[in-house]
Amino acid sequence: MTEAAAPTAPPLLPTGGAAAELNPRGAPARASGRPRVVVLDYGFGNVRSAVRALERVGAEVELTADVRTASEATGLVVPGVGAFAACMEGLRAVRGDQVVDRRLAGNRPVLGICVGMQVMFDAGVEHGERAEGLGEWGGVVERLEAPVVPHMGWSEVEVPAGSRLFDGVEHERFYFVHSYAAQEFTQGHDEAADPRYRPPLVTWARHGGTAADPTSGARFVAAVENGPLSATQFHPEKSGDAGATLLENWVRSL
Repeated sequence: MTEAAAPTAPPLLPTGGAAAELNPRGAPARASGRPRVVVLDYGFGNVRSAVRALERVGAEVELTADVRTASEATGLVVPGVGAFAACMEGLRAVRGDQVVDRRLAGNRPVLGICVGMQVMFDAGVEHGERAEGLGEWGGVVERLEAPVVPHMGWSEVEVPAGSRLFDGVEHERFYFVHSYAAQEFTQGHDEAADPRYRPPLVTWARHGGTAADPTSGARFVAAVENGPLSATQFHPEKSGDAGATLLENWVRSL
C-alpha cells in the first residue's frame, strides 16, 4: 500500500487568494507605536532568543509562520541554524521563500540571521551535496577552510564605510557559531550605467588565522546590507551590547 502524497501549499494566484496574502495593500497601523516585527517560525533557529532581543530594543514582535502576518509586518526576521538544505525545506514548507521574495520586491525589510543569511545566496554545498537557496545574492555557501571548524566564539569584523547596521559598533566583536559561510561576494554594479544604484555593503570576518598573522585565516562574509535585505552570519541576539545595538539600528530603520 502506497502512502498518500503529502499536501502541498496552494500556488500563488494572480489576484486574490494566496496572492492577496503575499501582496498586502499595506501594514496595519501600529497600535503601540512600535515597529511590528515577525520572527519567522519555520522550525529552525534560536527563535525565542531573537524574539526577546528584538523586544528589548523596542519592537513589537510576533513569532509565527502565518503567511499574511509575515507579509504585512513592518520587518521580517529569518533565523536559521543547522543544515542549509534542511532550512530551505523548512522555509518552503511554510512558503517562507515566497514571502521573502515578495517582501523584497515590495521594498519591505528582511533580516536574515546565521543560516537565515546563508539561504539568501544561490546555493549551499554540504558533504558534497548542493542545495538551492533563495538566490537573492550570487554565490555559494561552503565549508570554511580553517584548521579548526566550526568557528565558535567572538570575532572582529571588517565594516565598510557608510554602514547603518553597524553604526556605533564598527569596532566590536560578535558571536559566531558556524562551519559554513559565503567566502566570496560577487554581486556588483556598473556605476556608470546607473549611478543611482547603491551597491551592497559587505562586512567581512576571518577565522583560523595565527597570532603572528591574523590575516592568514579564512575570510568570509559576516554581514550584508542590500536595500531592504540585511543579514548577519553571526548571532546578534547572542552578541551582548554590540548585538543589541545592531538590532536596535535595524529596528529604527523600519
